[in-house]
Amino acid sequence: MNRIRLVWSRIWNVLSDFFVSVGLSENLSVAIFVMDSLRQLAMKFLEREELANYNFQNEFLRPFVIVMQKSISAEIRELIVRCISQMVLSRVNNVKSGWKSVFMVFTAAAADERKSVVLLAFETMEKIVREYFPYITETESMTFTDCVHCLITFTSSRFNSDVSLNAIAFLRFCALKLAEGGLVSNEDTSSNNSYMMVRNEDGFDRHAFTNKDENIAFWMPLLTGLSKLASDPRLAIRRSSLEVLFNILKDHGHLFSRPFWKLVFDDVIFPIFHSVDGKNENRLNGDDIYLNPSHLSFQGSTWDSETSTVAADCLVDLFTTFFSVLKPQLNGIISIFTGYIKCPGQAPARTGVAALERLASELGGQLSEDDWREIFLSLKEAATETIPGFLKVMRTMDDVEFHDGIPLYNDFDVSSEHEVNSVDVEDDNLQTAAYVVSRMKSHIAVQLIVMQVVMDLYKRHQEILSAATFRIVVDIFSTISSHANQLNSEYSLLRKLRKAASALELSDPPVVHFENESYQNHLNFLQDLLVDNGLKSKGLDVEAELVDVCEKILQIYLDCAGIRSLKQKPVVQPVVHWILPLGSAKKEELAARTSLLLSALRALSSLEKHAFKRHISKFFPLLVDLVKSEHSSGEVPGVLSDMFESCIGPIVLES
Repeated sequence: MNRIRLVWSRIWNVLSDFFVSVGLSENLSVAIFVMDSLRQLAMKFLEREELANYNFQNEFLRPFVIVMQKSISAEIRELIVRCISQMVLSRVNNVKSGWKSVFMVFTAAAADERKSVVLLAFETMEKIVREYFPYITETESMTFTDCVHCLITFTSSRFNSDVSLNAIAFLRFCALKLAEGGLVSNEDTSSNNSYMMVRNEDGFDRHAFTNKDENIAFWMPLLTGLSKLASDPRLAIRRSSLEVLFNILKDHGHLFSRPFWKLVFDDVIFPIFHSVDGKNENRLNGDDIYLNPSHLSFQGSTWDSETSTVAADCLVDLFTTFFSVLKPQLNGIISIFTGYIKCPGQAPARTGVAALERLASELGGQLSEDDWREIFLSLKEAATETIPGFLKVMRTMDDVEFHDGIPLYNDFDVSSEHEVNSVDVEDDNLQTAAYVVSRMKSHIAVQLIVMQVVMDLYKRHQEILSAATFRIVVDIFSTISSHANQLNSEYSLLRKLRKAASALELSDPPVVHFENESYQNHLNFLQDLLVDNGLKSKGLDVEAELVDVCEKILQIYLDCAGIRSLKQKPVVQPVVHWILPLGSAKKEELAARTSLLLSALRALSSLEKHAFKRHISKFFPLLVDLVKSEHSSGEVPGVLSDMFESCIGPIVLES
């Protein structure tokens, strides 16, 4: 043992191969004996203090690493873990370059298929991190990265969730030590004016950073490790990793420069959402359905609504905390929340809308005109880009037919192969219809959510919004209300869906409610724009659009009442001998549309005299038809009477 280190290094080049080959022997007794011999020899080496710039400890511990990684014997692997644990804990003061091999052994143990090996290794790892952390980087600070990689491997343990959760907690502890400057080493890095990080196995790009980011090579493996855990199939691990990651960034983000923050968003934060959103890519284009009705579904991500909400809230908290530095990332964050809204289903849409609304509300006056424009453009995108995919889903009903009085399973007395096939076809059609009904309800809910958040943001921040932003809001309401009207015009499809919903004891899709709410919001916004923001909206021709919307609302009501407008009558028409009274369903729908009709009539009545006179030719025939039609509320004739008396009468008298 008194030989000089150079001699031992040459001897070890031969001996290490011998220990590895015998340690991998199929003869268990021989393998155990040689591993124990290696342990005794390694203990002798550890008694000697390692000189600076030498890595002999790493060399004589490497046979443990190779055997640990390649041995098929669980007994040998467990023995190696025990040997390393004993050596490290008994000679921790002398361990220098050997830490790298120690962490490589524990990393292999963390992924072991035997539970006892994993738990034994983590027990030692826990003690090292808690009690001996300063020793890890005493000689070489890069061993910090080996420690982090080892802990990240433990987070993937499938045997014990407590091990995974504790490993995540230790990663936060490592971040705290890193932020405190706890990486004390003998390496002289203070003289460098910049820090260069090259691409390694974690995939980092080469960047030049200032002294403020001198620990970037230590931060990135830790942060990216937590980022990847966000897609873990276990709920507790996903949530814990997200919370720890964002807490680390919030607690220590003041140490990061703007270029480093950009790297964090590009390599850590955005991949969290893209890894989940990528699984939804087909869904956003409407390709999520399987047209075999026996297994209609859409491909979901590993994220549940709870995880999605936690991630969105954490992202908003982080961005608002460091807004002055992170402002260049605003478009990327808005894009993430828009992706939430475009996902099928109400839960992610509500999460995305709530996050976007909170983001805008908390930043408020700090946002520029371009920022607000970007926010409303993203909402417009969320509302419009989901429509083609949804219409594609609807078209799956085109070839579906139902017989009158759709029978259920227990209504059939199956007595022939033909009847069995008939039952199967009918059942497939019902499942298809059930899926379309579900998607329609979700789609309508999302569209209404978007309209609501647009209106809320407008009301709270209209003073700082520009005319260009108002134009975007007008387009949003116009698009959604037109879509709602188109949906209500699908008479054949809606009849099929109502028939299927009745057979399956489902509620009908709320298409009438959707159309009413869409036009009501559209109308309210235009009125508010005309009254309170007349100067800003001067170039938008709001008045003409308001009249057009009111005209459309009147026409929809007349169609429901069964009155063909004078404006729609053909040149040759059949002689009408009598008009049949409305059925109960139509009366119910008419009652549902009455409130919207009254709003439209009052909006027209509120126009200035010269404006009313300028547009009266558009809607006067519709007013005449309203006088002739059946109404479910006595309030409609009263409002019509007031309009003729106060608005139309003076115009007639003047002429």
